[in-house]
Amino acid sequence: MTAIITAAELACESAGPRPPVLLDARWQLGGPPGRAQYEAGHLPGAVYVDLDQELAGPPGAAGRHPLPDVAAFGAAMRRAGVSQDRPVVVYDGGQSWAAARAWWLLRWAGHPDVRVLDGGLAGWTGPVTTEIPAPEEGDFTPAPGALPLLDAAAAAALAREGLLLDARAAERYRGDVEPIDPVGGHIPGALSAPTAENVAENGGFLPAQDLAARFAALGVTGDSKVGVYCGSGVSAAHEVLALEIAGIPAALYAGSWSEWSADTSRPVAKGPDPQ
Repeated sequence: MTAIITAAELACESAGPRPPVLLDARWQLGGPPGRAQYEAGHLPGAVYVDLDQELAGPPGAAGRHPLPDVAAFGAAMRRAGVSQDRPVVVYDGGQSWAAARAWWLLRWAGHPDVRVLDGGLAGWTGPVTTEIPAPEEGDFTPAPGALPLLDAAAAAALAREGLLLDARAAERYRGDVEPIDPVGGHIPGALSAPTAENVAENGGFLPAQDLAARFAALGVTGDSKVGVYCGSGVSAAHEVLALEIAGIPAALYAGSWSEWSADTSRPVAKGPDPQ
């Protein structure tokens, strides 16, 4: 099973006997929420899911987008019509960060068939609607642990003993600028691997072989233990998805830099080098 689906494939499956549940996860850092965009036009049958309210817990010491309460997440997914035995396709406006976060959460929580619309709504050529669906309640019950998850200690250990990738822009990794979190820099030992380098000009993911070559250049091999973090666990999910497309399993440090930097006792590295 692939982790992404093209617009043409989605149009075909949506017209078939077992159409996927569609989730609209439009979101942008700093807001406003994507609901207004959703209400102005979305894929037919798609249900809006709010990243800040349903795909994350309240911000705090665990980061700006900590994992949501598992029971609350399961209830939100059931309201959206998600069932264990029905495929799910998630999309956003085109960047696919929020869609990847929803993909990761559902897969981590045990759903076996979740894909991201490659290129998002920007690449969709089919019809859109303003009709708000009323889906039948789903039966999905989260069983967390299907994908690997890192806490701060495990991320630090992986930076020393394996490969920890920093998915933020290179200038934030170096500590040249930090527009969001109180401290700039990176986790000592982490490698700079901006998630923007995983996508093509049209906003979709690079082909699997190109992604594999990109990660191989960073030292990722078939035997590598790989983890990813970003600012708050959103764009890092996008990089985990890119690694999945390339055939490389990777763990997510969900708290990411916003959790790491909130504890002033944790070390911070600056500059272009990992250490």
